[in-house]
Amino acid sequence: MKIFLNKSSPYFFIAPALILLLLFSLIPIFVSLIISFTDINITGLADWSQIHFIGLENYISIFQDPNFLQSIGNTLFYVLFGVPLVIICSMGIALLINFGDSWIFRLFRLIFYAPSITNVVAVAVVWNYLYNPQFGLLNFLLHFVHLGPIPWLQDPTVAKIALIILALWRAIGVNMLIFLAALQGIPKAYYEAAMIDGANSWQRLTKITIPMLRFATFFVTVTTLIGWLQFFEEPFVMTGGGPLNSTNSIALFIYQNGFQFSKFGYAAAGSMILFVIIIVVTLIQFRGQQKNADNQM
Repeated sequence: MKIFLNKSSPYFFIAPALILLLLFSLIPIFVSLIISFTDINITGLADWSQIHFIGLENYISIFQDPNFLQSIGNTLFYVLFGVPLVIICSMGIALLINFGDSWIFRLFRLIFYAPSITNVVAVAVVWNYLYNPQFGLLNFLLHFVHLGPIPWLQDPTVAKIALIILALWRAIGVNMLIFLAALQGIPKAYYEAAMIDGANSWQRLTKITIPMLRFATFFVTVTTLIGWLQFFEEPFVMTGGGPLNSTNSIALFIYQNGFQFSKFGYAAAGSMILFVIIIVVTLIQFRGQQKNADNQM
């Protein structure tokens, strides 16, 4: 009995997590896949006889939908500009506040981390005032340098940039802590040896610090990229996908068709496409990381 318990105890501890993963991730993905091949809508929930299997029709239609294609372009824009900015800013701030452990440095950590745990609706209210074209604080400050006013959320091009700024402000905190933890794990002996050899600050940064942060950078890159591919909260609460569908993301497109237009099969097809995109991008990143590790060996 004792041997049995010793062998089975790991499975006992991971069972709750596996059950939650099965109930809230794997089963919903499987159900979404099935739904994507049907024309289910709000009436089909009340009468299952109204649900019809339509094969790949949803997938064919969605790739012919200009709104979906535009949402892919918008999401790509968010990813290409947002992900590098998050990584660079998070790492830069972590490097700056890693110089000491006094109360001022702890205060800065709190200041930068606070937006990550702030309610997105409350954040949206504040930033709507900041972005207001008539009496917003940003345009008020730009007035002193003879710029503006800028229609932050009214111009199709500027609106995407405005959402990236907001999302960047919210995303820096968590990633900053990850980089900060990795920085504090670098042995001080490496820097002492480099200083004895005459390495300056820039050389210590590029030859020791950044290479030692490669695993943290990889983790932040993967999680950040997945998060920005699912970019939803900011356009949902700030612009609703407008103006002229210019800020609509894939995730928001799925929400609109599923919960506003009750086209559940159509929305499920979009969610499966997004799921495949995330899987492919993540596998490419892991493959690239594996090649880098093999080359270093």
